[in-house]
Amino acid sequence: KKVQEAGTPGAAHKALEAFVGDWNAEVKMFMDPSAPPSVSKGTAKATWAMDGRFVQQEFNGEFMGKTFHGLAFTGYDNIRKKYSSSWIDDMSTGMFMSEGQADKAGKVFTFEGTHSCPETGETHKAAKQIIRVIDRNKHVYEMHDPSKGANSKTMEITYTRK
Repeated sequence: KKVQEAGTPGAAHKALEAFVGDWNAEVKMFMDPSAPPSVSKGTAKATWAMDGRFVQQEFNGEFMGKTFHGLAFTGYDNIRKKYSSSWIDDMSTGMFMSEGQADKAGKVFTFEGTHSCPETGETHKAAKQIIRVIDRNKHVYEMHDPSKGANSKTMEITYTRK
């Protein structure tokens, strides 16, 4: 019975429904705090995987003038009582793993994790992600580098439903 309960999607999984769909994406990269962000466009398709246990997102866009593809899985671990996410893309050989919580309304998700940083060579560079559900047709993803203090935002993606 415990195994069945631990493997059954619940309300926390249902909160991820906000991310399911076909999306246009505007990507802002904040490389230099004294300069405006670089802006590019992309698309994403997010679907339920494993019978409502995970949301799988396929992202297509551009980064530094090159075609960019990424794949994410996000779910809720009933045992650990935390959301978890994994990200891979075609510009890296590492996986970015993070975990976190949602606010009580299920509108703001905050994840923390570490990744290997090609710029610094750090193998456990800290990162924070905040995803704000604006409404059923829009959500905003932010990536932050906590080591940068007040200017910690490094990326912002605004997803608008197609």
